[in-house]
Amino acid sequence: MRILVTGATGYVGSRLVTALLGEGHQVVTATRNPGRLKRFGWSDDVIPVTLDASDPASVRAGLAAAGPVEVLYYLVHAIGQPGFRDADKAAAHNVAVAARDAGVGRIVYLGGFVPADEALSEHLTSRAEVAEALTVEGGPELVWLGAAIIIGAGSTSFEMMRYVGDRFPLIPIPSWMDNPIDPISIRDVLHYLVAAADPARVPAGAYDISGPGTTTYRGLLKTYARVSGRWHVSLPVGRIDMALASLITGVALPVPPGLAADLVESLDHPMVASVSGLRDRVPDPPGGLLGVEDAIALALAGSRRRPKPVNALTDPHDLADSDPAWAGGDALRIRRVARAITPRVARPTLRLVNNVPGPLAGALRTGLDILFALNAKVRPA
Repeated sequence: MRILVTGATGYVGSRLVTALLGEGHQVVTATRNPGRLKRFGWSDDVIPVTLDASDPASVRAGLAAAGPVEVLYYLVHAIGQPGFRDADKAAAHNVAVAARDAGVGRIVYLGGFVPADEALSEHLTSRAEVAEALTVEGGPELVWLGAAIIIGAGSTSFEMMRYVGDRFPLIPIPSWMDNPIDPISIRDVLHYLVAAADPARVPAGAYDISGPGTTTYRGLLKTYARVSGRWHVSLPVGRIDMALASLITGVALPVPPGLAADLVESLDHPMVASVSGLRDRVPDPPGGLLGVEDAIALALAGSRRRPKPVNALTDPHDLADSDPAWAGGDALRIRRVARAITPRVARPTLRLVNNVPGPLAGALRTGLDILFALNAKVRPA
């Protein structure tokens, strides 16, 4: 099929393009800045179009340039930016209207779980609003896949868990960290996304996707500690205000503060998949869905290898050279800096950085980041 992927430069989008090309589809990638696509190993294998979802005229022009498209993947979001709810809702409506006018048959949207709670976080509320905005009269049919935490090196939710697990030997455990959650590996997310392009396999509708087991965020941290060999002690602290937790997370972790804060607020709700019946329609991948421990092990192994172009990854859990600079853990950041000043003959010894205690590596990496930021500010124009 001829498929248009919006958000192709993001974590999931870049890996989805690789998977779709591997299935033999013709892929059109939409981005506000086509020059950014050169960072991706598949850039010569796709058809680039310029498309700014916030601008209706740009969306119409982008879809016209894309030609006849059968399926459009909607992976755009502004989470972490001020006023993201209104921006995301408007962008989704712009794309849905233009897709209808261009004759697109199906939109596949990757969002989050939406619990039945009366008061939801801004992030979760926005995910539901986007799904609603993508549904317009006479427009393409919608397949909405909902996912909670996605495990893989480079995934924002996984990287946040990694930095908490690495940097804090004593981890305060608020009561909401015992809320149930259904994580899913990036390999299995891609498995369902690719299947969702086919109407014969996945009818229009909303489906929650998840791995084979339910855990809690506390359980995820325990599993991460066990797999990574990091030691930590949990300290139950009762109820902590979500705004305060978001603020602390934004300051303590090297993830963009607004993005981290918006995601942390969602932990105040149970994130359990509803019974959607998708596993009855889409067979599990060979070997079955990946459990949490296996997915974390693959993500950690993929972080120790040198990042490759996204289309050349040994496994989708691996870190790609196009993933955010803050991803991959403290040890990776330190090795990158050290590699730049270390003679080639001594570079194999940099692997020893992996054995540096997590809190010490975190402090060192934070110091390096501060030095780089100050250096940029004092340089003459």
